[in-house]
Amino acid sequence: MTTLPSGRPADPSAPLPRFPANFLWGVSTSATQIEGAVREDGRGPSSWDAFAAEPGRIKDGSDASVAADHYHRYPEDVALLKDLGVGGYRFSVSWSRVLPEGAGPVNKAGLDFYDRLVDALCEAGVRPVPTLFHWDTPLALEERGGWLERDIAYRFAEYVDVVAERLGDRVGRWITLNEPAELTMLGHALGDHAPGRRLLFDAVPVAHHQLLAHGLAVDVLRSRGSGSIGIANSHGPTWAASDSEADRGAADFYDLLLNQLFADPLLLGRYPEGIAEMLPGPVEEDLRLISQPLDWYGVNYYQPTRVGAPDPAVSAHFAGIRIPPEMPFSLHPVEGYPHTAFDWPVVPSGLTELLVAFRDRYGDSLPPVVITENGCSYEGIDDQDRIAYLDGHLRALHDAMEAGVDVRGYFVWSLMDNWEWAQGYAQRFGLVHVDFADGSLTRTPKASYGWLRDALRAQK
Repeated sequence: MTTLPSGRPADPSAPLPRFPANFLWGVSTSATQIEGAVREDGRGPSSWDAFAAEPGRIKDGSDASVAADHYHRYPEDVALLKDLGVGGYRFSVSWSRVLPEGAGPVNKAGLDFYDRLVDALCEAGVRPVPTLFHWDTPLALEERGGWLERDIAYRFAEYVDVVAERLGDRVGRWITLNEPAELTMLGHALGDHAPGRRLLFDAVPVAHHQLLAHGLAVDVLRSRGSGSIGIANSHGPTWAASDSEADRGAADFYDLLLNQLFADPLLLGRYPEGIAEMLPGPVEEDLRLISQPLDWYGVNYYQPTRVGAPDPAVSAHFAGIRIPPEMPFSLHPVEGYPHTAFDWPVVPSGLTELLVAFRDRYGDSLPPVVITENGCSYEGIDDQDRIAYLDGHLRALHDAMEAGVDVRGYFVWSLMDNWEWAQGYAQRFGLVHVDFADGSLTRTPKASYGWLRDALRAQK
């Protein structure tokens, strides 16, 4: 991919450009990161519970047993959503809260929680947008091989049917999976996320089994009458570290792993050249399920990645992750841009570049796009840097729409500060500050919350 000009600087004091009247504005969260109550009301353990219990896995030594205690405080959080003025709330359903063993008996108390949450959202005028899997594999299934085994895709379909039967009368929009690339690469190839496996390229079957699970879930949701189904895939531009043939080749390969491997099967009905041979199962038959038409395609965008040929002296510049020397690429710092507290480069024009490239690559095969995650980590309640970040990315999104990309919605990550996976409580992505230090978990809207609320009111 080529780099577009950086564009005009964000001016958060200026009104945003006008978005279509039916544009869906929202915020996102996930169950593991905010719910807490991991040992209450029959919830079974997940892969992340087991991972966090291993010494040295989580940066601050914490776990998600309490998190933001959304399980008990959801009415307060729904009130924040209503005041913010968003049209949609993307949350995830905890598989092991609904099916403690991942399969078998249903935990009624777990389903009841999501029933209450969906009712509260509908009453507040906020559209519920559930994600059915956001990385938290039930531990019982993980211990039987998890996503390395084909069987888990069928267990996922059974779980989806349970949730859709209970919530489908009020949920009009579903997300099957969140970021299968990260579960594959960080969880199974590099071992930095749950379940902590370091399989390198032997992790590729995990990608296929997740996509198969997606296809089976689409079948289930269609049979339950759903007319709005998507997926939330993480994507970003890949920039070569230099113009050398070696660096450009490494960047092309990384782009295949991050972008094409998880988009081509869904949108084109095929894997990139050379990948299908690495996959188990009846791949061609599976692809017919995987490539069923989607109503919309979710994109999680945070940053571009600068990639070069293998270089043991270069550390990855993504959340402190180091790339093993066996991998055929190295990750380099993206310089010349401001960086977040997570040290991620702030490149709004990368969002425009990504969306225009997707439009060009997939053409009529690309359904309408929804930005299902975009956000940043910064400290403090007067978070002017977050305001500038959101302002810049929304202008970049509008630029992509003016260039002809059909974008129907935008969800900020995240509503509130949360348990940020392997970082623990060390990073704060929320529009709402949560006081983890004194244990009160007091919610305090940040300056960015007020800015977004005002921006959304100005769109009406």
